[in-house]
Amino acid sequence: MSAETITTALFLITAVVASAVLINAVYPVISTMAGTFSSTTHESDVRIRTDFKIIATYASSGSPGTAQVWMKNIGSEQISISDIQRADVFGGATDSFEHLAHTNVTPVMNQWTETFTNPEYNLNNNQFWDPGETVKVSFKTPIPSTGSKVYFQFALPDGIWRSAEFTVS
Repeated sequence: MSAETITTALFLITAVVASAVLINAVYPVISTMAGTFSSTTHESDVRIRTDFKIIATYASSGSPGTAQVWMKNIGSEQISISDIQRADVFGGATDSFEHLAHTNVTPVMNQWTETFTNPEYNLNNNQFWDPGETVKVSFKTPIPSTGSKVYFQFALPDGIWRSAEFTVS
């Protein structure tokens, strides 16, 4: 009888130790997966709530020609001025547009800048493109003659983008 008690006790101790090892091995994996799911869910939520619309366009021909595009934040997410400045902007004739470089001064050939800090664009002066606010993008690139088409694309760092084709005035 004592042999059976000792054997049962050893099996019980082994089962408890094996359970503890299993929990210590599995818990960190579950915790990491929960953090990954939470992070992914947050990023998806931000992308879903980020939206903007091109509301007006203007282009004049020349080499360089000048184009201006006004965009309104129609989402529910704020977009920082640094995200606007890090955006990818493409512009030019529909058959030969260029990836344009950002500048903080008046743009020259194949450069773009944003007008956002004026009170008529940044309504509460908080350095964020808030819902309902407008940003103006100006760029210079070879633009074809009057009546031709111009292509414009604006892509935020998180992958949200909008494009438009419009006619040169």
